Amino acid sequence: MTTLSQQQLAQFRSRLETDKHDIERRLEDTDHNGLGSSLRDQTGELSPIDNHPADIGTELFERGKDIALVEQEELHLSRIDAALQAIEDGSYGICRTCGEPIPTERLEALPDSLYCLQHSPRQQISTDRPVEESVLAPPFGRTNLDEHDSYNGFDGEDAWQIVEQWGNADSPAMSENPDADDYNHIGTEAEENDGFVESIESFLATDITGREVSVVRNRQYRNYIENGEGDPLLEGDIEE
Repeated sequence: MTTLSQQQLAQFRSRLETDKHDIERRLEDTDHNGLGSSLRDQTGELSPIDNHPADIGTELFERGKDIALVEQEELHLSRIDAALQAIEDGSYGICRTCGEPIPTERLEALPDSLYCLQHSPRQQISTDRPVEESVLAPPFGRTNLDEHDSYNGFDGEDAWQIVEQWGNADSPAMSENPDADDYNHIGTEAEENDGFVESIESFLATDITGREVSVVRNRQYRNYIENGEGDPLLEGDIEE
């Protein structure tokens, strides 16, 4: 049974009834957030079928928002009705899961709450996934073959990197590269070698026969030397 006094129950009942009246009035005054009229009435078209989706994009967004708002209000109403019923049967203020009293502070903040904080259903994150995922591979990943030792050719990740160079909505703060400090390094594996496997290949050149090897002292060469890459045992002795 409830541990609340009759005065407290009366106060919570009054708040719940006031909230219920306000929600019902909002739904009535706003014509259920615009759902009282059809999409045809909103767009002025006899039928939206022959239109490009972008032509009615705003209306579709607003209709989806209206549905979400109505569902939220209806959920709130159902919670209020359940709380009022709990007051009638004497179970208000008692957690339906563990049977322990719900703190008064929680009821004052959420008078329609029927659970204590520990057992509140709202904090249970759904792990449900679309059933299609059981038979379909992830759309972004099934063509990324870097993890396959048997494949070293052009794959889906390489295609995305080319497209990504033209820009996206990311910023250095949102980049998956933790060391990115400018927009030139926010892309996927921005530091990955482009057109070669080993860094040394970016500044070594050969003639048409492949026998004469020369070193092109370009930016990649200077970075290679400054970063101390490569095997020092392969370098010649440095005269001091």
